[in-house]
Amino acid sequence: MAPVYLVSGDEALLVQEAADAIRAAAKRQNYTERELLHVEAGFDWDVVLTEANSLSLFSEKKILEIRIPNGKPGDKGSKTLQEYINTPNPDTLMLIITPKLESATTRSKWVKAIDSQGVFIQLWPIAQNQLPHWINQRLQQAGIQANRQAATILADRVEGNLLAAVQEIEKLKLLIPEGEVDADTMSTIVADSARFNVFSLVDKAMEGEAQSACRTLRGLRDEGSEATVILWALTRELRTLIKACDAVENGDHLDWALKNLGVWEKRKPLIKNAMRRIPPNQLKQMLRLAGGIDRAIKGMRNASPWDDLTTLILMFCGKPTLHPHNLRLALQDR
Repeated sequence: MAPVYLVSGDEALLVQEAADAIRAAAKRQNYTERELLHVEAGFDWDVVLTEANSLSLFSEKKILEIRIPNGKPGDKGSKTLQEYINTPNPDTLMLIITPKLESATTRSKWVKAIDSQGVFIQLWPIAQNQLPHWINQRLQQAGIQANRQAATILADRVEGNLLAAVQEIEKLKLLIPEGEVDADTMSTIVADSARFNVFSLVDKAMEGEAQSACRTLRGLRDEGSEATVILWALTRELRTLIKACDAVENGDHLDWALKNLGVWEKRKPLIKNAMRRIPPNQLKQMLRLAGGIDRAIKGMRNASPWDDLTTLILMFCGKPTLHPHNLRLALQDR
């Protein structure tokens, strides 16, 4: 075993499995005790050296696991880790777990010291186009034979949620004793584990993710969600975009305008991207469409609210489906 391991990544399942593999290997080499430290505000880094160099009460060797939620140990932590790595205790294995480290942090002295004397494991998210292959590998490991279409169906259902994928595979192991599954069987057995909610829908529309946003809308419809609630959430963002555009047109700085509108800091990138993607005149067309959807929901207009919501979402994503003249015709009460 190396004296220190650094596991970094934002995909919880992969981080958990990597850490489990290190712990299991260490246990086979008699590292049977485990000390866990969480680095929070005011954390005393002297405790790390004390714990790392102290004798174990219950075994000859131990694992000292340090979790740094923000991925930044600070100056004191950096110096402490470098000091330990230079003279590690042979009876202590240090396991450090962090979220994905920023590029600048990976070039810091403490990370370079770990990379030189220990093992630095960076875990990356599984891209959507890679997910069917990843799922197929996991199915094979579970003793299940599935064709490509079946793996793709599972990938679509879990929508990037690796933990949900693993849970579904465990369920398949129980339900498919013969170990073979085709597309029809996969569709029947696997539950839809993607999380369909209104806030997720709004974010995807604001990010311009047309396919994913429309899929989420279908999921909300199938779950029995109220079209009124979805329209309210989309219209709220739409009014914010229009007010921000008007403020900028009147000479205000965009950041100042968004602050006056009460936009949270973490949502500013979504607003800015949407403003770059959607022209101001289209935003006003979208507001007219939202009014038409409201009338359709109330039975004052002969149209499908869900079809019109799909059109509105596509317009959010920068993919207008109606010419302005046709939009005016579509919104006529009849």
